[in-house]
Amino acid sequence: MNLKLKRCEYWMAAQKQMKRVVPLLLVIMPACSIAGMRFNPAFLSGDTEAVADLSRFEKGMTYLPGSYEVEVWVNDSPLLSRTVTFKADDENQLIPCLSLADLLSLGINKNALPEQALALSENSCLDLRIWFPDVHYMPELDAQRLKLTFPQAIIKRDARGYIPPEQWDNGITAFLLNYDFSGNNDRGDYSSNNYYLNLRAGINIGAWRFRDYSTWSRGSNSAGKLEHISSTLQRVIIPFRSELTLGDTWSSSDVFDSVSIRGIKLESDENMLPDSQSGFAPTVRGIAKSRAQVTIKQNGYVIYQTYMPPGPFEISDLNPTSSAGDLEVTIKESDNSETVYTVPYAAVPILQREGHSKYSTTVGQYRSNSYNQKSPYVFQGELIWGLPWDITAYGGAQFSEDYRALALGLGLNLGVFGATSFDVTQANSSLVDGSKHQGQSYRFLYSKSLVQTGTAFHIIGYRYSTQGFYTLSDTTYQQMSGTVVDPKTLDDKDYVYNWNDFYNLRYSKRGKFQASVSQPFGNYGSMYLSASQQTYWNTDKKDSLYQVGYNTSIKGIYLNVAWNYSKSPGTNADKIVSLNVSLPISNWLSSTNDGRSSSNAMTATYGYSQDNHGQVNQYTGVSGSLLEQHNLSYNIQHGFANQDNSSSGSVGVNYRGAYGSLNSAYSYDNEGNQQINYGISGALVVHENGLTLSQPLGETNVLIKAPGANNVDVQRGTGISTDWRGYAVVPYATEYRRNNISLDPMSMNMHTELDITSTEVIPGKGALVRAEFAAHIGIRGLFTVRYRNKSVPFGATASAQIKNSSQITGIVGDNGQLYLSGLPLEGVINIQWGDGVQQKCQANYKLPETELNNPVSYATLECR
Repeated sequence: MNLKLKRCEYWMAAQKQMKRVVPLLLVIMPACSIAGMRFNPAFLSGDTEAVADLSRFEKGMTYLPGSYEVEVWVNDSPLLSRTVTFKADDENQLIPCLSLADLLSLGINKNALPEQALALSENSCLDLRIWFPDVHYMPELDAQRLKLTFPQAIIKRDARGYIPPEQWDNGITAFLLNYDFSGNNDRGDYSSNNYYLNLRAGINIGAWRFRDYSTWSRGSNSAGKLEHISSTLQRVIIPFRSELTLGDTWSSSDVFDSVSIRGIKLESDENMLPDSQSGFAPTVRGIAKSRAQVTIKQNGYVIYQTYMPPGPFEISDLNPTSSAGDLEVTIKESDNSETVYTVPYAAVPILQREGHSKYSTTVGQYRSNSYNQKSPYVFQGELIWGLPWDITAYGGAQFSEDYRALALGLGLNLGVFGATSFDVTQANSSLVDGSKHQGQSYRFLYSKSLVQTGTAFHIIGYRYSTQGFYTLSDTTYQQMSGTVVDPKTLDDKDYVYNWNDFYNLRYSKRGKFQASVSQPFGNYGSMYLSASQQTYWNTDKKDSLYQVGYNTSIKGIYLNVAWNYSKSPGTNADKIVSLNVSLPISNWLSSTNDGRSSSNAMTATYGYSQDNHGQVNQYTGVSGSLLEQHNLSYNIQHGFANQDNSSSGSVGVNYRGAYGSLNSAYSYDNEGNQQINYGISGALVVHENGLTLSQPLGETNVLIKAPGANNVDVQRGTGISTDWRGYAVVPYATEYRRNNISLDPMSMNMHTELDITSTEVIPGKGALVRAEFAAHIGIRGLFTVRYRNKSVPFGATASAQIKNSSQITGIVGDNGQLYLSGLPLEGVINIQWGDGVQQKCQANYKLPETELNNPVSYATLECR
C-alpha cells in the first residue's frame, strides 16, 4: 500500500469540504470539553446519506487499517524497515499486528515471553496490550514510522548493532561470473597487441560457495596463456562464528607471513560480529609520467591491471588474493620504460576485546606461482585471545618438512597513547643446499590517532630478523638463487623483467621498517606520508619507498603536491615531484546557468612532474562526466616533455551501464607512436528466474526481482537499473549488515506502480540475496462512481482485487470521485461506506486498449 498516495487521495477529496467546515469548528470548539466530539456529516453535505460513516475518524483514526511499510523503532532507536499490518480495535485505534517471529527479530528475550504466547503459532498476530501491558506503541504513519517501547527487562542484552543469525540470508542458488577484459594495440617502430582477461566464477547452493579465479593473457610474440589462480569451496559455520574453506586458500597473516595453501582452513570471521564489537587493503599511490599501464601483483599473481592518465593516481578498490603479502606495483609508461616499487601490506596491531578470541587453522600443500619451488605439506595455527587490562595474547605454530617455527606475542591498548604489539618468532630451517639454520625475528607495530590534531599514525612497524632466520617460503626453493619465473618467460621478447623476478637465499631479510601517517589541516587541506625500507644480510642493497603528499581545495580549485622516491636492488633510484591543479569548470558554469549543467561535470587540469634524471613532463586536459547519473566519463589530455622536445596526448571514454562497463582510449606522440586501449567488464548471474547481466560483482550481492517494473533506476550505484524483465543486480552488499535496497519511483513509466519502493536484506557472506518488489502494471483511473442515481457517499472505501497480488485501495472523494492506480483494463471495484447491507456495492468497468496511451483514464461507473 502506497502510504503517501493514500493520504494524498484522501486529502484531495476532503480539501474542498474542509474550507466550509473550519469556520463552524471554531464556533463549536468550546463545547468539546463538555461532550464527546462528534463530526456531523451535514457539514460536508446537506444530505447525510451522501457521506460515508466517518465515526472512525472522529475517534482519532487518521489512517485506515491495512499494511504499511514502516521503519520500526525500539526504545528510541531505529532498528529495521518492514511491512507491518495494522488492525483497528473496538475504539477504532490502530494497533500493530506483530507475530512471535517479529518480536524475536526485534530483540525480545524469548525467555521473557508468557508461556501462552509461546504456545501460539509463530505467525499468529499478538495483541501487545494483552500479552505485554508495559509495552507502548505509537504508529506515526505520516512519517512511515512505528515506535515501540519495551521494558529493558525483556530486551536481550545484545551488543549495539547486533543482528540475530536467524535473520542472515544465505541467498538463492545461482551461477556467477565476473569478467574483465582489456587490450591494447601499439603502432609505431615496434607494433604489438596485448590482451588480458580476468575471470572470477562462482556457484552458490545454500550456504556453500564455490569460487574459481583464472586469468588469460596473450602478447604479439607469445601464445595465449591461461593461468588458474585458485578454486575454493567455502561455507560459514554460524555456531562457531567461523568459515570453512576447502581448496586453494591463504593462511592467516596475523602472526606469520601468509602462504598459499591447497588444503583446508578453518578460521573465525570477525565480520559476523556487530560493528560495535569489531575494523584493511592499502591504498596504492603513484605518479604516471604519461598514459601508463599500472599492474599490481601479490605473491606473484596479477591482481589488478588498469591504465592511468599522466599525473598522480590512487587505487583504493583492490581485491587482494590474501590478507597479506606485499604489493608489487609496476608503472609501464607509453615509451615502455618501467617504474617498479613495493607497497607493504600488513595488518594493524592485534587487539581483541576481553574474552573474545580469534583463531585460524590451515592444513595443506604449499602452492606457488614459481616454477622453482617445491610443494611440501604445511600446518599453520594461530590463536589470539583478549585478556583483562586491555591486553591481548597471541601465538602460533608453522610446520613443514624443512621448517619449524613458534611465535608468541602481546598486544596492548595504551589508551591515549595508541595501541602496540610485540612478538618474537623462533624458526629452525633447512635450505636446499642441506644447511641448517635457526634464528629469531622480532616485530613491533604501533598505531595511534590524535583526536585533537587529527594526526593518524595508521601503522608504524619494524621487524628485525637475525642472520639465521628464514621464512617457510624460503625453504621451498629448489636452488639457492635463481628466478621465480620460468626462464622461457624471460626469453619472451615482450617480457620486461625486474629485480623481483630473482632471489638469493644468501641475502636473507634483515630489517624492515614501514610507516603511514596522515594529517588533516581542516579547511587548509591534508598531508600524508608513507615510508618503507627492507634491508638484507650480506649486502648493502635495500628496497626503499618514500611518499609525501599534500592536498587542498580552495573555492573548488583542487591542488595536489606529491613527492615519490623508490629504489630497488640492481636499479637506479627514481625520484619524482609533481604538481597538479584541477579547476571545476562545471561549477562555474552552473552558477551562471541556474544549475542547468548539473548533469555535466567538467574539470580542467594541469600537471607538472620532474624526476631526478632531468625529465620534465607537463600536461593539460579536460575531464568530466555526462548523462543524468554521470555514468559516461571522458578524459582529454595533451602533454610535453623536455627531453627530445617530445609531445603526447590521449583521449579516453568510459561508460558504466546496468550491464557492465566499456572503456576505450587513444594515445599518440609526435614520433608517430600510437596506442589504442580498450576494455569491457561486467558480470552475468544465472538464477531460477533466468539470466541477469550486471556490473562487476562484489563478494556479496543483491538480486532485485520486480517483474514488470522494467527500466527502473536503482537508488544505489551509478547506472544500475532493472532490465526489460524487471531484474537487476546490486553489487557489493555488506554481509551480516542491513542493506537498504530502493527503486526510484520517478523513473517508472506511467502504467507501473509498486507496493513498496524500499526494502531491507541481511545477506550472509558470499550470498546472492533476493530483494522482491510487487509491481502493478496497469492504468491510473479517475472514476465518477454513482449508486442509485446518486454519487457514492464521500469517504467510502474502495478496493480492487488484483490477480496474484494484494488489493488496490482508495477513498471516494467529493461527488463520487475515486482515483485508483495499477488497474487492469477490465475488473470489479468493491465500495463500502458502512456496515449495513445497503451500504456497499460493486462497480464493473471495462476500458478500451487505447487508454494505455493516456496517463489517466476517466470514466463514470454505475455501482450495483
